[in-house]
Amino acid sequence: MANPHAGRRMLPLLSTPHKGGRSALTCQFRCGNACAHDVANTADNAYFGDVVKDALSRRGMLRAGALGAIVVGTGVAGAVPALADEPEAAAARHGWHGGGDSGIRFTAVQPNTDDALTIPDGYQSSVVVRWGDPVLPDAPEFDFENQTADAQNKQFGYNCDFVTVFPMGRSRALMWVNHEYSDESLMFRGYTGGAAATEEQIKIGLAAHGGSVVEIERAGDTGEWKLVTRGRRRYNRRITAQTKMRFSGPAAGSDLLKTAADPRGTTPIGMLNNCAGGTTPWGTVLTAEENFNQYFVNGDKVPEAQKPYISRYSITTGTPSSSRRFDRVEERFDLAKHPNEVNRFGWIVEIDPFDPDSTPIKRTALGRFAHEAATTTLARDGRLVVYMGDDSRFEYIYKFVSKDRYIPGFDRHNRALLDEGTLYVARFTGDSPAAELDGSGKLPADGEFDGSGEWIPLVSGDRSYVAGMSAAEVLVYTRTAADKVGATKMDRPEDVERNPVTGGVYVALTNNSNRTAAQVDEANPRPSNKHGHILEIVERRNDAGARTFAWSLPLVCGDPNDPATYFAGFDKSKVSPISCPDNVTFDKDGNLWISTDGNALGKNDGLFVMPVRGKERGYVRQFLTVPVGAETCGPLVSDDQRSVFVAVQHPGETDDASPETPSSHWPDGGGSQPRPSVAVVWHARGKKIGA
Repeated sequence: MANPHAGRRMLPLLSTPHKGGRSALTCQFRCGNACAHDVANTADNAYFGDVVKDALSRRGMLRAGALGAIVVGTGVAGAVPALADEPEAAAARHGWHGGGDSGIRFTAVQPNTDDALTIPDGYQSSVVVRWGDPVLPDAPEFDFENQTADAQNKQFGYNCDFVTVFPMGRSRALMWVNHEYSDESLMFRGYTGGAAATEEQIKIGLAAHGGSVVEIERAGDTGEWKLVTRGRRRYNRRITAQTKMRFSGPAAGSDLLKTAADPRGTTPIGMLNNCAGGTTPWGTVLTAEENFNQYFVNGDKVPEAQKPYISRYSITTGTPSSSRRFDRVEERFDLAKHPNEVNRFGWIVEIDPFDPDSTPIKRTALGRFAHEAATTTLARDGRLVVYMGDDSRFEYIYKFVSKDRYIPGFDRHNRALLDEGTLYVARFTGDSPAAELDGSGKLPADGEFDGSGEWIPLVSGDRSYVAGMSAAEVLVYTRTAADKVGATKMDRPEDVERNPVTGGVYVALTNNSNRTAAQVDEANPRPSNKHGHILEIVERRNDAGARTFAWSLPLVCGDPNDPATYFAGFDKSKVSPISCPDNVTFDKDGNLWISTDGNALGKNDGLFVMPVRGKERGYVRQFLTVPVGAETCGPLVSDDQRSVFVAVQHPGETDDASPETPSSHWPDGGGSQPRPSVAVVWHARGKKIGA
């Protein structure tokens, strides 16, 4: 058999084994091949399966109070009303009876491996914006064969992830999109990386990161939206790995954030690997820096005292594993020379889409880790709450609760809410005996994977709750702080969203192939968990500011024919197979929409919908599939429910793909190169999405 690699120079580490449904290219460029490395969390936190408590009475108390009324505010700016508790809400939520009509009527898309955006019958789709499309008015048209850093700084960046839209009337809006990472092997012909990469290629990579603000407009009276390509477009903006920013909050100015170029520790440069995010009630974007560790070199040359902390963040030591080598054009990425530079990444960044001259703010009060999501809501007393996941194996779920209350219309006051408050990490307790958790997926005797939990305080302003760590240390080295207080190790906590109807909080736990049978617990009930699951949190009295909660697993993903899967008790012969939940969102009816990343069932990734209450609770249906090699990001259902936006990230990113032999030609077809893009889907007859 002929060697399929003959005549082609392979990039470093492409032969390294990788797990799940991702390609080797995705593993390398997106997260630095994290799954091939040792698990960063070596803390001896007890898996709660080893410390099961007799929590049945507590569980009953929590569920009776936490589930509350099933109607709450529908937007981040609307506080959850302090309604009386309703015991019947628990029955409705679990689908025992009532709970309303989900409104979902479409025929599910079948799993496939097509190089297309496949949608249900009766729907239409189009591309809103592609990699390389002009963002700034003076940006040149995209030219794959002659791309420059100057052009990329003015054009839509590479792999798109989090998408959010800010309406400006009925027919215009601003759209924010994250650009998570660059894949130079698909961006440039003949790319081999490392020392062989040109400086211009490295600079293009820096410019392809970050995010974009673009103005979009509705196409007539449909659910289609298009990029505005004429006129001034005064709000359009590119933010990159080279954009000047500022720190705010308790850790700003800390010695841990100071560098030779910034001796005050207040003005970081750029953002990297921005994945999911959120919005604020005052109309700004919160974007999450995730796998920032892979961009730095010479981690083994930092001061000895710093090494335990950077290893906790999977900082590469020795020879760089990334082929990007940003350090060749910007010395700050060399930790031998600038050991604190790495501490300036891994934050939630706030950006004002309506002020193109504003300086992005890295909010240190929200902690530093591989951030995924920054979903805001209001506590019953009006305080701002932010939910966040740390997307790595055996990492944690966090929330931040502001000190002061949100005041509608008081912009100057509200913009300080993210700088003062308490950062918490979650600890989960199961309510079933350890003997009932055998790793097979078999439900415990009480019929659910469920239990109770608490939010453990880590830091509040300048006050640390972690022994031996200052407040600044807790915020800069948040993972270490969470280890010390005994947080629960989870299976890659990614997006976290709050249901606008029920008030429940939902977490996508993507997978964890490293969990062993001995490490199984009720919130992570399967060893070698390659398909992931969805976690549901219901806080006491439905109050986002509460310290305690009840939890359950309504969805344990995989092939419905696999007895280790669970679809909230719904008939598994009717559901769509689903693997590796990543991002989640809700429509106004409270239905959960789930996008996937790394489908381990051998099919393309997609977008799914699942009602979380009523008789259809657990009825998973596939709404769309993305092209070959892509993952489904976003997603976003518009306020009028006539449009759903999805970010199609890394189309064609398959093993051995290259510009010479592309494995996808989406979105432009023919012999074109694949281009990460944001697409919109709408009903041809103007019905709401899902109808």
